[in-house]
Amino acid sequence: MTVDAGYDIEADGADGQQSLGTAAARNLATTTKSAPQMQGISSRWLLRMLPWVQVAGGTYRVNRRLTYAVGRGRVGFAQTADNVQVVPPTLRELPLLRGFEDEGVLAALAARFTQREFAAGDVLTEAGGPVDQVFLVAHGKINKMGEGKYGDTTVLGVFADGDHFGDEALVDDDARWAYAATAVTSGTLMVLPRAQFQSLVDQSPELLVQIAQFLASAQQSTNKHGEAAIEMSAGHEGEIDLPGTFVDYELSPREYELSVAQTVLRIHSRVADLYNQPMNQIEQQLKLTIEALRERQEHELVNNKEFGLLHNADHEQRIHTHHGPPTPDDMDELLCRRRDTSLFLAHPRTIAAFGRECSRLGLYPATVDLQGSQVPAWRGVPVLPCNKIPITDGHTSSIIAMRLGEHNQGVIGLHQTGLPDEVEPSLSVRFMGINEKAVISYLVSAYYSAAVLVPDAIGVLENVEIARPRD
Repeated sequence: MTVDAGYDIEADGADGQQSLGTAAARNLATTTKSAPQMQGISSRWLLRMLPWVQVAGGTYRVNRRLTYAVGRGRVGFAQTADNVQVVPPTLRELPLLRGFEDEGVLAALAARFTQREFAAGDVLTEAGGPVDQVFLVAHGKINKMGEGKYGDTTVLGVFADGDHFGDEALVDDDARWAYAATAVTSGTLMVLPRAQFQSLVDQSPELLVQIAQFLASAQQSTNKHGEAAIEMSAGHEGEIDLPGTFVDYELSPREYELSVAQTVLRIHSRVADLYNQPMNQIEQQLKLTIEALRERQEHELVNNKEFGLLHNADHEQRIHTHHGPPTPDDMDELLCRRRDTSLFLAHPRTIAAFGRECSRLGLYPATVDLQGSQVPAWRGVPVLPCNKIPITDGHTSSIIAMRLGEHNQGVIGLHQTGLPDEVEPSLSVRFMGINEKAVISYLVSAYYSAAVLVPDAIGVLENVEIARPRD
């Protein structure tokens, strides 16, 4: 008899099966198996890089110097077909109307705005011309053009969806445009003539009071950041009278409460009793549940409307790309708006789009070693992937730049360690009992939040186009 080693002879035609098949043989064999795998685990660089501060009382208060300057938010719009209307409560984002409570006056003011379409290349305002209209950008992108030091024309800034300009001059009849506004794309403006605004002011005493308060705060002595000035004298000679001063604080500082992500893990006792070899079923179930909970935690730190980084970036720290895709110029502008930027966060597709722009310009960004991994960097600042940053409409996203650390007046993570049944910092697994169907339950909880200590600790490059252009 001839033995052909190395493989089994299967049934073939009339000869029939002559040896044991592999399918049957596996019934007697011990398989080698992996632990349960999970595709949803990401690098979670944000959780790894945030400096975590212990919040023993569950609440973290951010005390700041008193600020007189009023921030500039984004106005909202409602659209029905081609008809665009201003959402009245969002007019409070105009400095003149910050904190204004009369909903009726806001509705009347919103109704006075008229819709105007514009095309790419249109000149909307001319430098030196009279400021007699308020412009709200419902859709589109507009360049703020000015004259450079040597007479050349330069881009001073960009207005895009929700931005507004001209409103700061409504109280000055002799105001002149210090810049020209030129449309980069087609879009829609909502326009309010000064005469319409003045007619409403004449009818509303409450609006007159609000304007008076705005003008009074604008006359306060402040530094360039809008904070109450600390008076001092420097460079003097002799025995002059030195100014007296004090540092004023915000009367109502913001407080961050720890948020929570929770789930109840259920495992039948029969599974836990009989199928625990060679791997512990409860341990494996908990491991994957904790991974999913940490992924949700990072998502909330980016997107939560109360404390998420995207929603808590100051509007003065939000900028737009000059052309659409993320260019080195855009990254430089984002970088220069704060000291000691610790890192950039971007969706992996956004990082790829930035790489394409660098390649197109013949630039090759360096890499840096970070926690044993080689990551791309721009100007020595790591550019880290974060797939929790949303992609809007499939083709636009954002890039976040942050300064980190409590000592550096940056962004910090908040948590509380020492919880009952804690298995990881600020994450606990608590046994909840066994029900009448013999199902074991565990409560898995993670407590966390994030705080931005000063406005310039975080900046966002918005409306970044990441779709690959056609050749």
